[in-house]
Amino acid sequence: MKLPIDNQVLSSVLEQMDILDISGATIRQSGAIARALEERTGSEILHLEMGIPGLPPMKAGVEAEKTALDSGVASQYPNMAGTPDLKIQASRFLKAYLDIDVAPAGCVPTVGSMQGSFSTFLLCAHLSREKDTILFVDPGFPVQRTQAHILNIRSESFDIYDFRGAKLGPELERHLQTGRIAAIIYSSPNNPAWFNLTEEELETIGTLATKYDAIVIEDLAYMCMDFRKPLGQPYEPPFQPTVAKYTDNYIIMMSGSKMFSYAGQRIAIIAISDVLYRREYPLLKEFFKMSRLGDAYIFAVLYAVSSGASHSAQYALAEMLRAASDGELDFVTAAAEYARRAKLSKKMFLDNGFNIVYSMDGDVPVSDGFFYTVGYKDMPSGELMGELMRYGMCTISLSMTGSRQNGVRVCVSQLNRPDQFDMLAERLRLFAADH
Repeated sequence: MKLPIDNQVLSSVLEQMDILDISGATIRQSGAIARALEERTGSEILHLEMGIPGLPPMKAGVEAEKTALDSGVASQYPNMAGTPDLKIQASRFLKAYLDIDVAPAGCVPTVGSMQGSFSTFLLCAHLSREKDTILFVDPGFPVQRTQAHILNIRSESFDIYDFRGAKLGPELERHLQTGRIAAIIYSSPNNPAWFNLTEEELETIGTLATKYDAIVIEDLAYMCMDFRKPLGQPYEPPFQPTVAKYTDNYIIMMSGSKMFSYAGQRIAIIAISDVLYRREYPLLKEFFKMSRLGDAYIFAVLYAVSSGASHSAQYALAEMLRAASDGELDFVTAAAEYARRAKLSKKMFLDNGFNIVYSMDGDVPVSDGFFYTVGYKDMPSGELMGELMRYGMCTISLSMTGSRQNGVRVCVSQLNRPDQFDMLAERLRLFAADH
């Protein structure tokens, strides 16, 4: 590949795809831009934009799903609330790795956490006439903001960059005091910045959620992937930090996609606290003809949007959760490969004049893992994304994630071959030499 790619070539691709500003390109659009450039140049673009698992699916899940299919479950509609064994194993897993008690009834399968957040936003918007807003603790997964927009649910946000530690409470309360916040959503480990909320910050969120009666939607897609801590021993501390220690107003999303590299089967769990599951809301009764939150979620919202998660995939997830809880499946050590890739590639960016944008958790550097964020001098996010694309590196702009900082998100999952790291080092060297 001749680098950099000519600006006219990139502009032509953007025009062909009807993208006026590359900084506004979605994750999948970014990948499509890169593939179009690969076709034009005949050379490989390094795909750092999309969080596709870069490890094989867990064999325990594959074998369990094969057995389920052989038994004929493909011809049967799944139970809307989930197969009995999956619900039991999800409850056990939450105890083993988060040290929290969620009854099997509140562990409900969804078609990936994407459906989990979509359906949960829909539910939370119908709990109270006064509470009509989802609060995004940014940066975050861009598509979740799109989901709120599609559902025509009002949203607010703030960039946590300036509000870590003791500063988080006053900023969070500033939004909650309006009385309009139905739910708060964040991810930890964070997509895109890979910071992890501290116990102090989680306590702040939980305490204020209880005070202002807001539901915390905790996205744990990357559960136990803070590789600075030995989080992989079931039923032994340290456990995955969670807001569930500090409030009963929580719904946890945990996905099979990254933990078990089972993304293709679109299977996840929504775990609703026991107190919240049983809580009754008059508006739910009026709107869905059932007042209990857990019932309305399963038999109204989920039924309408999917009629249940894939039957055979539920058997796969149940077996992977069981094996992990019983200490037979070390998913944390397997996922630590992402930390190795991040450490190696992050050094290449730093050696070529880049900086880590979201760099600290309190007084310690963020963990190495699935994602990280980089900036270059004072270059705006969109310009940096476009320039990196011209040098054969596809990323996404931080502006797409709700961040107010300049920079891009880097995902390491598709850096699968040693020669790709050599390419990355050379392309970053050329970039730095030209800038």
